[in-house]
Amino acid sequence: MTRDKGVSIRKYDFNEQLLDSIDSISYLKDNWPVIYMLSNDQTRQLYVGETSDFYTRMTTHLRSADKKQMTTIHIITCDTFNKSATLDIESNLIKYLSADKHWELLNLNIGLSNHNYYQKADLYWQLFEDIWKELMTRSIAFHTTTYIGNLDLFKYSPFKSLNSEQYRGLFRIMEALLNEDKNVILAEGGSGTGKSLLAIHLFKLLMTDITEFNYRYFGNDEPLFIDLVRKLKQKYGQPKMALVIPMGSFRESIKKVFQHVHGLKASMVTSPSEVKKEHYDIILVDEAHRLRRRKTLGTYFGEFDKTSETLGFDKQLHTELDWVKKQGDKLILFYDEKQSIRPSDVRAADFEKLKSLASTDVQCLKTQMRVLGGRRYIKFSTELLDCTLPADADKYQSRKYDLLLFDSVTKMRSEIQQRDRETGLSRMVAGYSWEWVSKKNPALFDILLENEAYRWNSITKAWINSENAPDEIGCIHTTQGYDLNYAGIIFGREITYDKDKHELVIIEDNYYDKAGKVGISDPEELKGYIINIYRTVMHRAIKGVYVYAFHPELREYLSRFIPKA
Repeated sequence: MTRDKGVSIRKYDFNEQLLDSIDSISYLKDNWPVIYMLSNDQTRQLYVGETSDFYTRMTTHLRSADKKQMTTIHIITCDTFNKSATLDIESNLIKYLSADKHWELLNLNIGLSNHNYYQKADLYWQLFEDIWKELMTRSIAFHTTTYIGNLDLFKYSPFKSLNSEQYRGLFRIMEALLNEDKNVILAEGGSGTGKSLLAIHLFKLLMTDITEFNYRYFGNDEPLFIDLVRKLKQKYGQPKMALVIPMGSFRESIKKVFQHVHGLKASMVTSPSEVKKEHYDIILVDEAHRLRRRKTLGTYFGEFDKTSETLGFDKQLHTELDWVKKQGDKLILFYDEKQSIRPSDVRAADFEKLKSLASTDVQCLKTQMRVLGGRRYIKFSTELLDCTLPADADKYQSRKYDLLLFDSVTKMRSEIQQRDRETGLSRMVAGYSWEWVSKKNPALFDILLENEAYRWNSITKAWINSENAPDEIGCIHTTQGYDLNYAGIIFGREITYDKDKHELVIIEDNYYDKAGKVGISDPEELKGYIINIYRTVMHRAIKGVYVYAFHPELREYLSRFIPKA
């Protein structure tokens, strides 16, 4: 009996005769690690697994109510497979197939933790790519891994991998949920530390039936993890939960993610005002820094007042933070003070007060997951905007991250469009220092620079992935919460640099976000919000940031620390 060299994918009917049909596959007889996919073309359901004991695993599946509904099995073998390889490839198949939109995956496990064997992931990537291409030829997979990697459904999938810090955070949050003395859990972390992903992982975990949960992903911590999950299930059963997201655009994107994940529903993702309808066991709030108070709310004033009245709150004294605290027995907040960008946002002092309470459990996330420049780039860009870099500091250089300063916005736009053709998800973003005249008349242009005319984002929801986005300029409100590959950032007419004072200066008359400045009497408060906006957009891009400054004074300051294109 010989073994195939390289990857082989075999298709069989999934039924009681399967074990007789596979008698000639030596890998299975010798308990060699293999990967398999169970599927049903009619229901478009699919399950991915790996095993070193194929016969026992199939016997179990054929007795399972869910699995015996499957009609087809594809068995993937390779002479170079080992346990590490099959675990890693299985994990990637789950992640990419779940985001490919064709199948409803029945897998219950959340993503791998990034430790132990997972550190070897790069070794197996080419092997996975070869398998994926073959699956595409067989119409099991339908899009390239590059295309899928840019989708929100992939980026925010509960099957995405956790790093070791998030993994520890997950454990600590689970422990706090079991602690009767803690009713608020506040997870703090800067841009790109994976707060949204951790929130979605936790939500999926708590909504998963533990009888078929795959615990082996937790390695040496498996006994502790099993014990925590069982205690949570004993306490909450199938908990009534909501994921609250204050920003409408990002909320709609996460609704679409939940819609495509087995066991989750789009209705589980809500706005702050929707929590008034019922009480929950657990409420998670992502982007909690964007919860609002009663200030410069525009058309939202009426809904805010109505919700406050329904919940028995004084509309002048209480905020959306009070709403979610009241409506959940347990409240989990994912928060970053530096991403508060408007006076309507709940004050940082309110979160500090909450953190000081004995009933609040505080967690911290520090590892940078989004930006390939890592914490070094985050530190550099923060100090750049705070004007605290040493005068003799070297210009930023990195093999992993592309940071460039442009003297011409036209050239920067051309480069961003080229990056978009190469990698996708490359967008222009600017400070809100030009009126949005095209909102009322789409035929008009909003921004004139270097004899070139530009328009602001033509839509406010899901703009980043929209058809016209590569030809438009986005703002903080269409990018906060999202990942980009490259960002071309225009420091607009509202921000410049004072050489004598060595500080950034805000020109209020050039700032057109009315809700972002009405009612602010302290210029430093407005400056803080605008700096936070630029800090946030500078931390959106995975691969690189290109910068252009409208004012020559600011351009000269930036040129001291950012290499020119």
